[in-house]
Amino acid sequence: MSIRYLKTHAALEGTVSVEDAEALAQWLQARKSPKVHLGRCEHLHTAALQALLVFKPRVIAAPSDPFLEGLLARHLDGPRP
Repeated sequence: MSIRYLKTHAALEGTVSVEDAEALAQWLQARKSPKVHLGRCEHLHTAALQALLVFKPRVIAAPSDPFLEGLLARHLDGPRP
């Protein structure tokens, strides 16, 4: 699995696959103010992307990929380059 669920946030790393999406959605839904760290996320399956867009977690570290960062920056609260 490419998501580590920590005390304060979920860290999405490497390739986040469709298999990760349901667990991510459940984790986001169970939190009052979810936070995600995307600094090491290289690829995000659209199902996982949809979970992020639905639950709108706070991004504490943006992805390094410019396309993914730009896509998420328009829809989620978090750091901007």
